[in-house]
Amino acid sequence: MRKDTVMLPVRGGREIAFPVVSVNTLIIGAGAAGLKCADALHYLGVRDVAIVVDKLGNGTSNNSGSDKQTYYKMGVFGDDPDSPMEFARSLFQGGMMHGDLAYIEGLGSLPAFFDLCKLGVPFPFNQYSGYVGYKTDHDPRQRATSAGPKTSMFMYKKLLEQVQHHQIPIFDRHEAVKLLVQDTPAGRRVTGAICLNKAEDYQDSYGMTLFNAENVVLATGGPGEMYKISVWPHGQLGSHGLALEAGVVANNLTELQYGLASTKFRWNLSGTYQQVIPDYFSTAADGVSDKRPFLHDYFDDMPAMASNIFLKGYQWPFHSARLQKGGSSLVDIAVHREIDAGRRVFLDFMRNPTPAPGMREFAIAELHDEAKRYLERSNAFQATPYARLQHMNQQSIDLYSEHGVDLREPLEAAVCAQHCNGGLRGNMWWETSVAHLFAVGELNGTHGVRPGGSALNSGQVGAMRAAQYIANVYRQSPGDAAAFAKTVKAQVAAQHAEYGKYLSAPRGGVEPAEIRPQIQERMSREGAFVRSQAGTDAALAEAKALFDRIRRHGIRCADRKQLARATEDKFLALSSIAFLEALRVYIATGGGSRGGYMILDEAGSLTVDSKRGRELRHRPENLEKRQEILEIRQKDAAPGEFETTPVTVRPLPKDESWFETVWAEFQNGRVVS
Repeated sequence: MRKDTVMLPVRGGREIAFPVVSVNTLIIGAGAAGLKCADALHYLGVRDVAIVVDKLGNGTSNNSGSDKQTYYKMGVFGDDPDSPMEFARSLFQGGMMHGDLAYIEGLGSLPAFFDLCKLGVPFPFNQYSGYVGYKTDHDPRQRATSAGPKTSMFMYKKLLEQVQHHQIPIFDRHEAVKLLVQDTPAGRRVTGAICLNKAEDYQDSYGMTLFNAENVVLATGGPGEMYKISVWPHGQLGSHGLALEAGVVANNLTELQYGLASTKFRWNLSGTYQQVIPDYFSTAADGVSDKRPFLHDYFDDMPAMASNIFLKGYQWPFHSARLQKGGSSLVDIAVHREIDAGRRVFLDFMRNPTPAPGMREFAIAELHDEAKRYLERSNAFQATPYARLQHMNQQSIDLYSEHGVDLREPLEAAVCAQHCNGGLRGNMWWETSVAHLFAVGELNGTHGVRPGGSALNSGQVGAMRAAQYIANVYRQSPGDAAAFAKTVKAQVAAQHAEYGKYLSAPRGGVEPAEIRPQIQERMSREGAFVRSQAGTDAALAEAKALFDRIRRHGIRCADRKQLARATEDKFLALSSIAFLEALRVYIATGGGSRGGYMILDEAGSLTVDSKRGRELRHRPENLEKRQEILEIRQKDAAPGEFETTPVTVRPLPKDESWFETVWAEFQNGRVVS
């Protein structure tokens, strides 16, 4: 790593000083995927690496989880056969995922998993040293494992220890605000990034630090701040807009995951939290008056109601297919409709489900077979959900206690945006459409409909793949600072001028306080799990109007401390357009309800049938759409306007590799190319 200072012209023709950091690989983001990439690069001999992060420890990996947060890997215990291709089929069968990427994630799952075990992530094993597993959503086998509620936190902390042990520099409180790119005869490539050093915003440069990098790895997670009803940690932004502005292709932006979560302390209410079968009730907006057990409206009897609450444990994400035949996603719909009506929803772990007039009292012996067998095998016969939770998973209670929440008190909940299965398009080495730019972790749009926990595996495998490619193909040092400055001076001047505009924006400038709430309310209203053509069209028009105002008038910043937030909001506004545009195209071309969302349509052939009757008419899934992935890219000459292209899903590969041939290719360096 080298540090220099260059003088570059800005608006008005004056020259000012900009610090330049030159490094082979710049990693933006310091969650489990970004840290894994840094560690893997070091292991492969690439030592010229630096990490930038807006606030160390503030991301999803270190601040999210569930009752026992799942890590999905190949099965490695007992007598049940498994293979990388079987694993790939489980990822692939939900659609919207390329077969070669699914196979790679299967092949890489065990090396990545055992590396975490070696680092000290406490995944449980039995007396034979078998890493036992359990079934998760969309999982046909017992591949899931967990280190408890804090699986990703353990991953983050152990990987951070490794990075610090390797003395890889971390530039904390440095926010990436622009990718620096260069158009070459071979196509566009990244050459570095501009980051705001928040401790240096008083400088003439506004704190802009230039990173001169041969490679950039984006590892910034999902777009949590785009949603009002969200379980992503506060401040989780992703960097979709940052990449889209640079012309990077995104895909699968229609595919997100939604599930029940607590809202005061943001945490997924999956697994044991539901399997102990708490009571559900809603109140008026004051959180106290007009208390009522609203699930009565949807289920005919206590066994059906209580058993569906139980099923929300491992059928936790909303799934459109589970709206039929009294499925468990009726619970999600019921919660959503209460909140949409202005009410508040709570789970009560001190009470079993309240019977409606004429309903029998709750009894474990009368539950449907799946729920009854689970509780019986777990010896969970205690009198209350809280006591059953103490018996089965005390850690899940302790976790809330650590954050000042007593589960003996009613817990407010909602169906929250939880994970983005789409993101930036990556190839077999997780390189994006812009050369030398990689996307790992949740930002990479690998999955369509996926098994629960596969995202943690994908982040680790993708980080290893990116590191392998960089170490074998992109290992050269970046050019000198002076030559770099010459190629990027126009981009630097444009960013500096944008900040000058924000600081001197007239009354027509957009007020910072109005941007993010608008985006969040709109995306949770029309871009969550209940969608429609009319709602999407209206939301897209609103999103474009907001972004156009930002471009024409700027964002009024009272001082330099607001520049980073203004940049975030500009990128969120751009991202929301891309997500809504992809959804508009999907619905307009015949896309139906699938995975984590339903498409309302008065001409649809499906309804939500419950004790309330038939309602919420919607489209069935168009199964042909599983065989295509929507790719989306901002038009070069039209900021805020996107072109969307359907791409046929690549099939699962037929891997009949012959050892002698592969050995020769490996030794000659032709495998990684």
